[in-house]
Amino acid sequence: MLTILGFGMIATFLVLIMLKKMSPMAALVIVPALFCVLVGKGCHLGDYVLKGIGSLAPTAAMLMFAIVYFGVMIDVGLFDPIVRGILRFCKADPMRVVVGTAVLAAIVSLDGDGSTTFMITVSAMVPLYRRLKMSLVIMTGVAAMANGVMNTLPWGGPTARAATALKLDAGDIFVPMIPALAVGLLFVIGLAYVLGLRERKRLGVLTLEQALGRPDGEPEPEQALIASAGAGSTASGAASEAVAGSASGAAADGHTVDAGDAQAGSREDDASSEILDPRRATLRPRLYWFNAALTVALLTLLICQTLPIPVLFLLGAAIALTVNFPHMPDQKARIAAHAENVLNVSGMVFAAAVFTGVLTGTGMVEEMARTVVDSVPDAMGPHMGLVTGVLSIPFTYFMSNDGFYFGIVPILAEAGAAHGVSPLEIARASLVGQALHMSSPLVPAVYVLVGMAKVEFGDHTRFTVKWAALTSLVVLGAGMLFGII
Repeated sequence: MLTILGFGMIATFLVLIMLKKMSPMAALVIVPALFCVLVGKGCHLGDYVLKGIGSLAPTAAMLMFAIVYFGVMIDVGLFDPIVRGILRFCKADPMRVVVGTAVLAAIVSLDGDGSTTFMITVSAMVPLYRRLKMSLVIMTGVAAMANGVMNTLPWGGPTARAATALKLDAGDIFVPMIPALAVGLLFVIGLAYVLGLRERKRLGVLTLEQALGRPDGEPEPEQALIASAGAGSTASGAASEAVAGSASGAAADGHTVDAGDAQAGSREDDASSEILDPRRATLRPRLYWFNAALTVALLTLLICQTLPIPVLFLLGAAIALTVNFPHMPDQKARIAAHAENVLNVSGMVFAAAVFTGVLTGTGMVEEMARTVVDSVPDAMGPHMGLVTGVLSIPFTYFMSNDGFYFGIVPILAEAGAAHGVSPLEIARASLVGQALHMSSPLVPAVYVLVGMAKVEFGDHTRFTVKWAALTSLVVLGAGMLFGII
């Protein structure tokens, strides 16, 4: 019964947010509360929620101050040269922009923290997407998949959890998986190339200077071909066509986009103009190198794990605000400017704590796992590596990494050992689902991604899940082909 209710709760949540019948925050709270009552444990709801909030409180604190920190860095112009450099390299070509998104997210993912990766990637790329009127859902999807593949680094979390759960060395798990993970990353870049070509076809012709927001009175630069939407296309015509195309449903992934979304994109394009405006009042050119050094130092300490991540971002935000905006009214203005993002993301994290608390506290996760594992035929015993890889895709999406690696993987390893399958093979196969895991509604970092990009979580889910699941299957196939799994 718990198994049916568990899957029913997850299905209800996903249907509600994908059909936009409820906001993700409301669905994360109301759906598990109702199912907790249905299970007959409504009197324990408070205990489950408080336990879930307690486990996620440090993450929420980290995200709050990290958003303020990176928001201030955007305000003072730290990322402006990066954005302009990327745009010049991309030559206002959507294909290059999407591929650049995948590469940038993969590189920044080396720090091992998904939230930081998304904040840096979104900060650098959102102005380009809005200026070129590209689909932000593509950006969030590509960034999430690239980070998901790179999330398997030994210091990224899943590998360490698998090693701890099965008492193995993290290096023995990760190093043999490198060829398969490399194939997965190449697949993500190849997918970014294809999605970029679709955007190029949709958008028409723009000029590099218009993408950068230069005044019309300046000499007309050389045009950069984005696509041949028509031999007589003009830059201004392409821009209006992009908005109209969005409203009529000419989205890159084939699904329709509401006219309201197109209008919102037009408004956000004005916001992106402010981000790149070289005359905005918040710029601090004289403090550029100080801010760059502070950011590098912060990320270095984060990687070295010198202090807890929430403490690092708390100190970083305080220093950044004090040095760049020494006057109290300016500090209040900057905090107020980013309050919406802070509330949205931290609110989502605490709402997700309700979902995870109920799912775990009622025992639904454990029963769901045992039901699925027990349903594996005995004939598949010698192929438990393959079974683990396949199961890791839905399991790491529907539950936390802790729940999967400490609750499910040991059971799979025990079943595999009975048929001569080594724990190392099980541990490697368990990493396969990470490309999809990073878009799970139970991962706090994904709310940073969609929140900063101002993308509906349901839209992100609809677009990303199919491609992320395919990426995981590619990693699994490569692992089997190379004899790793």
